[in-house]
Amino acid sequence: MDVRVQRLGVVEYQASLDLQRDLVDARKRGEIGDQLLLLEHPPVITLGVRSRSDRSHVLATDDMLAELGVALFETGRGGDVTYHGPGQLVGYPIIELAADRRDVHRYVRDLEEVLIEAVAGFGIRAERVPGLTGIWVGREKLAAIGVRISRWVTSHGFALNVSTDLSQFGLIVPCGIPDRGVTSMERLLGRPVLMDEVAEAVSARFADVFSAQLTY
Repeated sequence: MDVRVQRLGVVEYQASLDLQRDLVDARKRGEIGDQLLLLEHPPVITLGVRSRSDRSHVLATDDMLAELGVALFETGRGGDVTYHGPGQLVGYPIIELAADRRDVHRYVRDLEEVLIEAVAGFGIRAERVPGLTGIWVGREKLAAIGVRISRWVTSHGFALNVSTDLSQFGLIVPCGIPDRGVTSMERLLGRPVLMDEVAEAVSARFADVFSAQLTY
């Protein structure tokens, strides 16, 4: 499979939803090939399908969020509540899953494998936790995953904390899990990490795991 990688910089969350919708529709019609969008978001809290009707995992009031300049969105992805912000590499694969990969659980595991292998190249040993999604170092989540699949075309995806301001996660119960924390690559390594290097590593591992040829 051929996958076009798009590095989009900082993108407002609503704009990313609109872009994903348009690309998914075009992919279903066969007008475009597979895509991997890599970007960052301004500060935003997003609610997955499990938290649409129950916002108890958002700890901040609407007034607090407005004062801090943090937006709040309901989404169509799986999962609970999460935070996106600067210093976090967000990946939205818009791909049509091949016939032998049409399994939602396998797709999530494949995304986890991409991220585990990518951070391993920086000396970080991350792993899966049975019953939970994302990748973890000890009891702290390094990357969150929440996906949507429509007619086997994927959208939404993953968020990897590179140099994220971790204090912002105090606004929520991350992914609805109260007894675990969050971490970042910079915190684990104790040094600055370049976003470009992480994006390159993630793209390369995505190509490996999904047997893809990348174009830019």
